[in-house]
Amino acid sequence: MAGRVIVIMGVSGSGKTTVGACLSEDLGCVFLDGDDFHPQSNIEELIICVMWDPEKMSKGIPLCDSDRGPWLGAICQAATQILLTNPTVVIACSALKRPFRDALRAANPHSSAAYHVSFFCLQAPACVLADRMRQRSATGLHFMPPSLLQSQLSLLELDDDEGIITVDSTWPIHAILNFIKSNINC
Repeated sequence: MAGRVIVIMGVSGSGKTTVGACLSEDLGCVFLDGDDFHPQSNIEELIICVMWDPEKMSKGIPLCDSDRGPWLGAICQAATQILLTNPTVVIACSALKRPFRDALRAANPHSSAAYHVSFFCLQAPACVLADRMRQRSATGLHFMPPSLLQSQLSLLELDDDEGIITVDSTWPIHAILNFIKSNINC
């Protein structure tokens, strides 16, 4: 079985969740928000070395690469399961470094499901991203403090040979969606 995974990636504040949810609605497919796949047992036990540790993130401590392994594995497993019955899934995931994207490209080795992955990187000026993060933090809508923006920007690797399509996330949502939909098969 083959399917298509569309990853909406970028740093915090770039609009991944909003764009991903709207895109999946437009395409009539399943949406996975990467933030929903952090190991709950680790969060509850407050083990520091997990991808999603609100304690760590809210204190302004950037994640290390090893923090992301279980999280990326959970996203891949969910995508593989969805693709068994659906042809397309949209995932919002930071995917800042090539090894993280490589993990998302890999089908679950214990499944017969295979899939093609397209990456769309939402980008905006740092001042726009910081402002969005401040607004979300002030309203309690997100865990990540603006102080971690620079660490994410520093981690972001966009290798030309990967075919990642960049999208200006300051555009209106309908323009972003139209651009992505017109470039899905590129």
